[in-house]
Amino acid sequence: MKTFMDTDFLLNSGTARRLYHEAAAEEPIFDYHCHLNPREIAENTRFPDLAYMWLGENLYGDHYKWRVLRANGISEKLITGDAEPWDKFLAWAETMPALIGNPLYHWTHLELQRYFDIHEVLNKDSARSIWEAANEKLQKDPELSTLGILKKFKVYALGTTDDPADSLEWHEKIRRDGACTTRVLPSFRPDRALDIDNPGFAGYIGTLGKAAGWNIATVRDLVAALEDRIAFFDKLGCCAADHGLEYIPFRITAEDRGTEGAWEKELEAVFAGALEGKSPSAEQAESWKTFILTRLAAAYHDRNWVMQIHAAALRNINSRALETLGPNTGYDAVHDHPAAAKLARLLDYLASSGKLPKTILYSLNPKDFYSLATIMGGFQGDPAGGAAIPGKMQLGSAWWFLDHRDGMESQMRLLGNVGLLSRFVGMLTDSRSFLSYPRHEYFRRILCSLLGNWAEEGEIPADFGLLGGMVRDISFGNAQRYFETV
Repeated sequence: MKTFMDTDFLLNSGTARRLYHEAAAEEPIFDYHCHLNPREIAENTRFPDLAYMWLGENLYGDHYKWRVLRANGISEKLITGDAEPWDKFLAWAETMPALIGNPLYHWTHLELQRYFDIHEVLNKDSARSIWEAANEKLQKDPELSTLGILKKFKVYALGTTDDPADSLEWHEKIRRDGACTTRVLPSFRPDRALDIDNPGFAGYIGTLGKAAGWNIATVRDLVAALEDRIAFFDKLGCCAADHGLEYIPFRITAEDRGTEGAWEKELEAVFAGALEGKSPSAEQAESWKTFILTRLAAAYHDRNWVMQIHAAALRNINSRALETLGPNTGYDAVHDHPAAAKLARLLDYLASSGKLPKTILYSLNPKDFYSLATIMGGFQGDPAGGAAIPGKMQLGSAWWFLDHRDGMESQMRLLGNVGLLSRFVGMLTDSRSFLSYPRHEYFRRILCSLLGNWAEEGEIPADFGLLGGMVRDISFGNAQRYFETV
């Protein structure tokens, strides 16, 4: 019987163990999409206790944990409420035995091991000693400040998630101070400019106008303001944009295509109505989202940015929870919108105009994976003979509800079946927590196990030079080259 989560955890063959320990383990991390707070990096924050780091405070924390705590019958007071930190931590410890089969069980113990050198199993009996030992290290160990953590885990670069109206003052401070060994890059997240059917749209346009320095009264004003903010982000090292979309939009009429400026003119009335608080029809909203997204994608292409599209999240499904706690508190689910036809048309529209940027496609619903992977294969390269970019179109890493072992293996197997697994840009944390970096280790172990098993079954050559190079590329090198930060 194997020891629980020892040095060969998840590595079920000799080849897998060699690939992980000799090729993957020491590679740096390129965390190209996360939700870390740049202020905490700029101020080299030290965290007060393990409950704060794991569960958060004031409705800012780990939704994964909040969801399973609720499923285990834990009171909301001990999740997002005002209970004492120790009581919240104890509730998490008492929930741990119920989590067997959930990746949180592995992640929690990986974090205890890698950050705190604690190898005990967490439960209600061990909770007090683990709480005291971890909190003592949090207060004293220099490796457990935000800058210390980034250095300890060899985080070469990370991309935060930033609204176009953000001042990026903390990014500027990080650059100015020079104390951070990690490249902290802003990422452009313009969802609120696309969401014309959101009740807060008009207010947001005013905020964006102030950030850009002028009054936004027309569609052309808005596009210009967004392009201005793209230029500002670019100066601070931004190399990626991100879009959180409920569904892939694409609605362009024949009339829109046929007359120069007709599409923009049609949307002027829709935009003016939205600024007055009027709700657009579903067709008008989709046409708006298509227009803004295509204009943004062209701007990304011109600056050689990467466009990320995260689709198929059904958000805030519990209206009572939304009213009580607000958004982003763990009440989201997997959507099932059709994706294939509109995605193909969107990419074709951009490619036909020569404005298709490097693109990473994620879906929260695994039913979309074959569609995404095969559609993106139709847009690799340039039939007109333009510059060739290896892996220009990417099937994004298993995301959110899919970032468990089965989801990661399924995504990589599928990519290998219909594309080039060797060009995959690998894992990202997509996390608000500085304790999430062992998820890259978790991913790398699964990758090495997958390749190792193939090699030992004679399905691929047992060539360490070949497979070790592939592991290093997927762990770090591909992302570094793809985002062109070298």
